[in-house]
Order: sequence, then C-alpha cells, then structure tokens
Amino acid sequence: MNFLAQPETATGGLVGWVTDLMEAIGGPGAGLAVALENLFPPIPSEVILPLAGFAAAQGSMSLLGAILWTTLGSVVGAVVLYYLGAWLGRERTRAIAVRLPLVKVADVDRTEAWFARHGTKAVFLGRMVPIFRSFISLPAGVERMPLLPFLVLTALGSLIWNTALVLAGYLLGRSWWLVESYIGIFQKVVIVAVLVAVVWFVATRIRRLRRARA
Repeated sequence: MNFLAQPETATGGLVGWVTDLMEAIGGPGAGLAVALENLFPPIPSEVILPLAGFAAAQGSMSLLGAILWTTLGSVVGAVVLYYLGAWLGRERTRAIAVRLPLVKVADVDRTEAWFARHGTKAVFLGRMVPIFRSFISLPAGVERMPLLPFLVLTALGSLIWNTALVLAGYLLGRSWWLVESYIGIFQKVVIVAVLVAVVWFVATRIRRLRRARA
C-alpha cells in the first residue's frame, strides 16, 4: 500500500523513511516516528500524524492504536528533552544566556519566575503549538519541574494534538496530506508572533541602553 501516492512534498528523505517504518510495523512505527519528531523537529508531525490516521483508515492499525502509540511516542521524546534540560541545569543555562547579546541576568531571572508561576500551563498548552511542542520540555527540565506532573501534562496535551491530527487523516482518507497545509498556516502565524516578540525585545533593550548611556 502506497500512503504517499498524492503528496509530492511528503515523499523522500526522512519522511519517506518514516513512511516505510509505519508500513512495516504499524502503530509502534508511528510512535517511534513521533518520538523522533520531538527530538528532530525537521520531521514534521503534521505529516506523520495524519499519515498515521490514513494508515488506520486503510486497516494497517486501529484508530485507537494510532492515537495511543503516537501519544506514547510524544511522551518518550519529551522525556528525553526534559532530562537534557535537567542535565544542562540552571547554572549552565544562565551562563549561556548571559553571554548572548542584549540578555541580562535579570531577564533570565524573570524567565525562571514566569515558568515557576505558569510552567504547568506552558507544558500543557505548549504541546499543542507548533515549534514549541518539543522545546517546552527543555525549560521544564532546567527548572526541575516534578516529573509526574510533567508526564501527565505532556501526555494530555499530546493526546489532544495527536487525536486531532490523526482523526483528520483518518477522515480525509487519501487527502490526508491537506492537513499539512492548514497546520503550516498556523505555524507561520506562530513564527510571525515570535519574530514580533523578538523585535520588540531587542528594540526595547537598545532603547534602554541608549538612555543609560545618555
């Protein structure tokens, strides 16, 4: 069965390998692909998850199995990044951050304080936001967020995101690849918002430096 008969953009390279993996071992292959997607963002979840849904529609795995395996893969990938953040630790992170242009220790302190107040919401909601889906696990590890709440929130957020995309692929059938286009629009909105925030931060910091020098 050729899952990628329609979308040319999804063939070849890493995605082609992921497709072969799902065709070969079904649900566990989908879970492994999603775990790798967490660790290597160039593997797009907006392709993997709808494709898993289409595979379920074709009988290669059950719909429930596709959702559960991909959610398990999300949690496994997130845990790896959590422990990477824990290994980096607060001091290493601070040492790296303060060497960055226009970044002060106070900025790092405010970020830590913000995560201490809103970390649970950030981990849960972050699992449903492109780009941040993977990276939100790093500050959770750096701040040593308790592992059990981290696992529960990651699993719940991932379950919602994965279910939505797997169901979309299941219902769209051979047009599963259309999901990537719509998620791509959402991702571009997120990128623009991040760029605006970065520009605002840099402009504000430069303005303060000029005032201080004056």
